[in-house]
Amino acid sequence: MAHIAFDIGGTFTDFVLVDPADGRTVTHKVSSTPADPSLAVERGLPELLAKAGLEPAAVKHLLHATTVATNAIIQRKGAKTALITTRGFRDVLILGRQKRYETYDLHLTKPAPLIGREHIFEVTERMDYEGQVLTPIDLADLAATLEKVAAGGYEAVAVALLHAYANPAHERTIGAALAAKMPGVAVSLSVDVSPKLREYERTNTTVANSFVKPLVSAYVQRLSHTFADQGLNADFSIMQSNGGLVSPGLARDYPIRIVESGPAAGVLLAGQVGRDIGKQHVLSFDMGGTTAKLGAIDDGEPVIAPTFEIDPVKYKKGSGLPINVPAVELIEIGAGGGSIAAVQDGAIRVGPESAGADPGPACYGIGGARPTVTDANLVLGYINPAYFNGGAMGLNQAAAETALQSEVALPLGLSVAEAAWGVHLIATGNMEHALRVVSVERGRDPRQYALVAFGGAGPLHAARIARAIGVEQVVIPRAAGVGSAVGMLAADARLDVSLSRILSVTAENAAAIATVFHELEQRLGAELSRLDEGGTPRFRRFAYMRHAGQGFEIPVDLPSGRIDAAFIAEADQAFRAAYRLRYLTGDPAATAEAVDWGLAAIIARPRVQPAETVIRGSGQAPAMRQAWFPEAGGFVPTAVWRREAIEADHKITGPAIIEDAESTTVVLPGDTAQLGPAGHLLITIGRPGSRVAG
Repeated sequence: MAHIAFDIGGTFTDFVLVDPADGRTVTHKVSSTPADPSLAVERGLPELLAKAGLEPAAVKHLLHATTVATNAIIQRKGAKTALITTRGFRDVLILGRQKRYETYDLHLTKPAPLIGREHIFEVTERMDYEGQVLTPIDLADLAATLEKVAAGGYEAVAVALLHAYANPAHERTIGAALAAKMPGVAVSLSVDVSPKLREYERTNTTVANSFVKPLVSAYVQRLSHTFADQGLNADFSIMQSNGGLVSPGLARDYPIRIVESGPAAGVLLAGQVGRDIGKQHVLSFDMGGTTAKLGAIDDGEPVIAPTFEIDPVKYKKGSGLPINVPAVELIEIGAGGGSIAAVQDGAIRVGPESAGADPGPACYGIGGARPTVTDANLVLGYINPAYFNGGAMGLNQAAAETALQSEVALPLGLSVAEAAWGVHLIATGNMEHALRVVSVERGRDPRQYALVAFGGAGPLHAARIARAIGVEQVVIPRAAGVGSAVGMLAADARLDVSLSRILSVTAENAAAIATVFHELEQRLGAELSRLDEGGTPRFRRFAYMRHAGQGFEIPVDLPSGRIDAAFIAEADQAFRAAYRLRYLTGDPAATAEAVDWGLAAIIARPRVQPAETVIRGSGQAPAMRQAWFPEAGGFVPTAVWRREAIEADHKITGPAIIEDAESTTVVLPGDTAQLGPAGHLLITIGRPGSRVAG
């Protein structure tokens, strides 16, 4: 029985089918349909099955990653949502944090809240930070508030009361009253969505969950109807931001957990590729049509962060809307094949605005008139206009040259080739900076990591980025152009729950810590019953810890087993080791303190990977075309290989271009490439650490 994974991106929707019986892999790409992402799935699935020669009944599992929730938040196109909060705290969302992402910018732009002040309602009640009731909930006031909400025509309601994480009683009361008063409305309580301290982050996360809940529910329902109409009676799972798969029911209730599902799947692919080639430390570089996503695998495992941001201003860290749910640690920037190039203040600027799937780059010939990174790469000779997306799309090089000439070359007095190189160079520099953030700035030595590059555009830019930052090996996976879809095949089912309790990690608090984990186990048990997965879960404890008196925490894995004096000693030691590893220092005299406690349940799924076939290249001689390599003097005759033609033991010396149906790989002068384990393409960087030629 076949397994199908599909990932909806901003420009393309990617499909991969693997048949475990023989390991046969079939890939497919179609243009995304931003107005209704399900339409691309509806069109692409029958085309994929026809390409594979299979009937719908032969499909056992459907795995899905989506940007539906992300796009709704970024575009502010979610449901009409109300927020109910504690009286006197109506402006928490509007005020946000004092923290500035640009210290000296006097005209700082903050992301707009998902809802306006007129949609925020107050109720008389108050808890303190320990969960003690300071002001009992005023039921008459609550009834009056619900009358206003009911009259407002809201599709969704979020409830986030002050210090509800310490005592959920008042939120539960409001939730029950909402269910009785407005039975058809999508309700989110912060104690269910994100029972953590820090009011702004918790409130924004809860509002975001409500904001996208009706939309995601309708989307999942449409997909289910599409599957039924096409005769697909397969199990359906959706990727979460934490890299785990969940049932559609849980995704509908907690859609905020699937916001970063596609990028998370890509990091899982990088981890699998690392295992294939014997590397425990890899950097993940996923460049598609709209954005570039960069992450890391340490000791064979993706790094899970407790929070992430949506819609950052100019992609600057600390400038986005905070989301308080676990997610694979990533940096995402507006640099993709569709990123638009323009001249501003006498210099080339690339992104974050993207031409997307509609109208697309100028070379697509479907309405786009502004130059993009894809147009530049076509003019530079890197992309074959007759073999884009395996020949499914023909590209118009004249249109790309016209766009670059009018928008970049003429304003700067450059030739079209120089303008194209400038666009390529700026886009590469943007991604190089992001890779430095995810590596050097987070204590990772790039020389000790391989760079796994995938996505439609990732393999084209990877070698230049690696050379600039000091990475010595680039790996282009099999089926790199649909990498995130392939990554889902390596995913397990996973659920994470967490809550805030500020407790010193001391023997005196062992009983209190045991109580916390008992509460987490109960919550996790309720969600596991809805996961629709067989198998025995493996549990993992963790906490976010600090020295007493510090303002922020670091993640620490905690031991399993009974919570007693031995547990306390191990937890304390684990924190101090993790702190020293990150900061190369510590405070032995300070007490270790945990703020957030977490519990994850992981249910292993059968690994569905393409078969490790014997590589028998066709031996077909490479074609030749002119491509731009400043290292070699500009446009030079360049060998162009089809990936399937490369023999297992053949070494390709740059400059060279390697094409497959979903992506193009550029091998620079001085670099070498050859096929390695599992058919992955291994590129050895000849001069790591050298800057790109200008």
